[in-house]
Amino acid sequence: MIKILGEKNSVFNNFMAEVRDAEIQKDRMRFRKNLERMGEIFSYEISKELEYNNKKITTPLGIAEVPVLSSRIILATILRAGLPLHQGFLNFFDSAGSAFISAYRELNDDKSIKINIDYSSSPDLNNKLLILADPMLATGKSMVRAYYELLKKGKPAKTHIVAVIASKKGVEYLTQNIKDKNLTLWLGFVDDVLNAKSYIVPGLGDAGDLAFGTKL
Repeated sequence: MIKILGEKNSVFNNFMAEVRDAEIQKDRMRFRKNLERMGEIFSYEISKELEYNNKKITTPLGIAEVPVLSSRIILATILRAGLPLHQGFLNFFDSAGSAFISAYRELNDDKSIKINIDYSSSPDLNNKLLILADPMLATGKSMVRAYYELLKKGKPAKTHIVAVIASKKGVEYLTQNIKDKNLTLWLGFVDDVLNAKSYIVPGLGDAGDLAFGTKL
């Protein structure tokens, strides 16, 4: 199942416009904050599909029965670009566990791209609800590699994969390489073009560099 938030009018698209805007991007703090806000909106939308139990709450005037979240959530992201988006999810799912994966691209002699994993850290994922988020789904290879790396820590009951902007090729690669009926793909927007350097066009550029500065 694929859900695209940008297809419907909402304040989400205000933040999408700002993270794409080359002038506004010059303010790194605002760029990070906008990714964080988008993580919060994704969290709210995903929360509508989670499990809840009724809980009796004592108020100053009596007892109120309120449905409260019962899903056991693990939030995962790919370093470093995913950190602001991850924070947005933590703002809403504040008792969730966290998983982190350090992945990088390596360009082979034949111009193909290999994804290497330097480091991963995750709680037990068995029967948990996994939310794996990264700002960009370009080729899709990093997300797929991260997903299977996480499965070494257990089999989630349900998985939500989140990207702010995806390419059509990235979506196709992911859906072809992850066959899980309990997976939902949440996207902000899908762009048509993936250029020769595997950047999404029009996209927004390098999310990691825009959030934290150019790397060597």
